[in-house]
Amino acid sequence: MKSEKLKKQQKTLSIFFNLLLVTFLLLFALCPLLSAEMRDRVVAFVDNIAITLSELEETYTKTQKVTPGITKDEVFNTMINRVLLLREAKKLKLEAHSENEMLRDYLDLKIRPFIRIKEEELIDFYEKHIRDFYGQEFEQVREKIETYLTEKEMNEHVKMHINELRGKAYIKLQLK
Repeated sequence: MKSEKLKKQQKTLSIFFNLLLVTFLLLFALCPLLSAEMRDRVVAFVDNIAITLSELEETYTKTQKVTPGITKDEVFNTMINRVLLLREAKKLKLEAHSENEMLRDYLDLKIRPFIRIKEEELIDFYEKHIRDFYGQEFEQVREKIETYLTEKEMNEHVKMHINELRGKAYIKLQLK
């Protein structure tokens, strides 16, 4: 009778140790997954959208290839601005094949219609930069000047618009 009881206890202990062993093996098997999550931390929240460290690093690497002198902070701010602009584009229910196309459509709809370059501004620019045009007449370079001044004005309006969006958004930076 004692031997049966002893055998039962040994069997119970054996099952317990086997379960413990399986538990430890599972924990060690999941460790790489747990540590992968820890390495990819959130570096910013823009309202309810997170920007992760891996996204920042990937964008920074890609951007450096195109613009070698760019800083990580500039890329980080651009990513935040992009999130804000895309959010606004989606509020307007804009649809496009890519996010870049959606941003372009949003800016064309929201900002470009308010850009007007007066004829006097074109002439004034031409006269101030006449040496840059190598003796070309105003009418020959008028379109280039208008495009340049329109883009310059567009950039200023986009900066103001982004500042407004940043003022209304909840942005929490966690990049150290």
